[in-house]
Amino acid sequence: MFNKSLKVLALLILSCETFAQSTNTLWYKQPAKHFEETLVLGNGKLGATVFGGVESDKILLNDATLWSGEPVNANMNPDAYKNVPAIREALKNEDYKLADQLQRKLQGKFSESYAPLGTMFINHANTANYSNYYRELNISQAISKVTYEINGVKYTREYFVSQPDQIMVVKLTSSQKGALTFDVKFNSLLKYKVSTPNQTLQANGYAPIKAEPNYRRVENPIVFDENKGTRFTTLAKIKNTGGSIVSTDSTLGVKGATEAIIYVSIATSFNGFDKNPATQGLNNQAIAASNLSKAFGKTFTQIKQAHLLDYQKFFNRVSLDLGKTTAPNLPTDERLRRYAKGEEDKNLEILYFQYGRYLLISSSRTMGVPANLQGIWNPFMRPPWSSNYTTNINAEENYWLAENTNLSEMHEPMMKFIKNVATTGKVTAKTFYGVNGWAVAHNSDIWAMSNPVGDFGDGDPGWANWNMGGAWLSTHLWEHYIFTKDQNFLKNEAYPLMQGAAQFCLEWLVEDKNGKLITSPSTSPENIYIAPNGYKGATMYGGTADLAMIRECFEQTIKASKILNTDAEFRAKLETALAKLYPYQIGKKGNLQEWYYDWEDAEPQHRHQSHLFGLFPGNHISPLKTPALADACRKTLEIKGDETTGWSKGWRINLWARLLDGNHAYKMIRELLNYVEPDAIRPKGMNGGGTYPNLFDAHPPFQIDGNFGGAAAYAEMLVQSDEQEIRLLPALPDVWESGSVKGICARGGFEVSLDWNEKVLKKVIISSKKGGKTTLISGNKTKAISLTAGQKMEIVW
Repeated sequence: MFNKSLKVLALLILSCETFAQSTNTLWYKQPAKHFEETLVLGNGKLGATVFGGVESDKILLNDATLWSGEPVNANMNPDAYKNVPAIREALKNEDYKLADQLQRKLQGKFSESYAPLGTMFINHANTANYSNYYRELNISQAISKVTYEINGVKYTREYFVSQPDQIMVVKLTSSQKGALTFDVKFNSLLKYKVSTPNQTLQANGYAPIKAEPNYRRVENPIVFDENKGTRFTTLAKIKNTGGSIVSTDSTLGVKGATEAIIYVSIATSFNGFDKNPATQGLNNQAIAASNLSKAFGKTFTQIKQAHLLDYQKFFNRVSLDLGKTTAPNLPTDERLRRYAKGEEDKNLEILYFQYGRYLLISSSRTMGVPANLQGIWNPFMRPPWSSNYTTNINAEENYWLAENTNLSEMHEPMMKFIKNVATTGKVTAKTFYGVNGWAVAHNSDIWAMSNPVGDFGDGDPGWANWNMGGAWLSTHLWEHYIFTKDQNFLKNEAYPLMQGAAQFCLEWLVEDKNGKLITSPSTSPENIYIAPNGYKGATMYGGTADLAMIRECFEQTIKASKILNTDAEFRAKLETALAKLYPYQIGKKGNLQEWYYDWEDAEPQHRHQSHLFGLFPGNHISPLKTPALADACRKTLEIKGDETTGWSKGWRINLWARLLDGNHAYKMIRELLNYVEPDAIRPKGMNGGGTYPNLFDAHPPFQIDGNFGGAAAYAEMLVQSDEQEIRLLPALPDVWESGSVKGICARGGFEVSLDWNEKVLKKVIISSKKGGKTTLISGNKTKAISLTAGQKMEIVW
């Protein structure tokens, strides 16, 4: 009887492990050959990309604060604003070609690029004829493992990056005493020198002072100056059990050990967006040495336990169950291929959702340095689109999941970045546009660059001249407040920045011929219209996207002003302007017009859908409040179709969720999880979005925003909210017939857990952070509730 009980217990444990592996673990039967097959780790600053090779284990290293360049001269084109009247005159005369030409005079420098710090190689002596290879990333622990066997000896590696200890740890063990022999080597695409003093591998170097975007063909795209640029230090030290530490002038290793722990410490001289990293920088060598010394004095178990305690307090806040699955527990790359053929795999869908949360925790914990286009994982000197902050969608999409998936702390680096970019943005508003407040254009970087890019006239206005980044970014301040109800944050941090963004918009608006307020000049991000005379252009007036973002900015700033009981005179100006804004227009096809006039798009299926901002991520269009506009948004999406690139698909899933169409949203989730081969082996002509073998989003190439936008959409399908109500299961697809979710956050400072069966809500558990009232809605049933701070209520629906 006792043995039978033990067997049952063992089966239960195995069953639990299999389930956990299916929903929280990426695993593979082979090492990674390509970047898009790797497993990534990070503590919000130090990033590691692990290939898991047997003969040579390659680990790409990054630091969130290592970029090319130095503090930006925001006053780079002081007379640019003097060209605005001529552009407006050209637009008044409907001379769009001239307006496009004149727009180029409102351009400045390009952004700088996120830099690859270097590569660490762990080269092994005994690698012949390995078998039983296994590689995994457990996202519930933020720990990666590799195991394999050679001649009956089992080798194990365990990797993680600790936030509390600011250290990367790699633990290597062999099942046979003395079977572990390897060397550690470092190289970099940057300027650097390696040495091995005191049995420590040490690399010191510096980033370029300039790195041109990868799409520009110019002489000397990468410029180094030994007296300029951000400095970096990488240190590695080994703690061995058995054997001995060995070194050369450029390598460090062990010989004949049974166990070895590699401690890797990284630091840069970055000291803020406005501090010269060469002359006013932090002491990167001292910081790296201090972190290494402190960590080296601790045991592996101590560091691991602190890491788990820190990481899991965020990750474990949310759990998702989508009901029974019949899918086999295959390696992740095989699961993706199977899923792409239309097979069911609910646990893969859960894994994708939680992987998005994992990536945000791992890439966004450095104040003022939010996750960039690639999070913090970049192997290239000239990464795609400079791996910068693209503020016409991508930087914002990175943070759509921060609040609703219970990771509000990960939003804070973006809050601090907005404060930085508002500083340079004040100069941009004055010198490029001749108005007060602050503005941000298409691109930014770690130096909080805010000007329109284009190299002073070389950029196409369709992407270079868009200037609504401040209005869009400011909405994140309000979102952070309304989810947390942190009134000190609203008063001291958010409102002054929101007010500045609104000030820019208020002064930038002009009257059209009918007395309505519009922007002029205006562009709709990266899209092109066809004017009545056949001209294909970007510059126009009264673009819908501009006005949608301004509406949201004004409405939120007005609300904040009322809550704080401040700035009544300015609030009145916003209210007056809001009432005078040129209204939304529905075109002849039933679509929401993107342009002031009902013009055709040069590319009807274009990836951007910026004019639908009011539906999502904005909140002023909805099927319930504005049904006609919501229907026009639906028609727009139908015209655009579902086939688009990764980040755009992530956005469209959220839009369909807001239209309360869960089945269409789910259809696109399946498409977002379409298997895409790594870039190096992807067949030519295959450019659609999807998911790489390691679950990275395929723009293509890799961009992390699709992961974040896709994960946010799950939450949007399950819970939607505003300041007055919380809608439960508003866009539940038929295939998620039964399930549960715990820990989703709602506006008003609420946290919600749900259980449902046969698509009907069964139970709600809701708690309040600061106390407040809301109305719960699901199906035809509503329930008004009032909670005190910290109170939790369970409701059988």
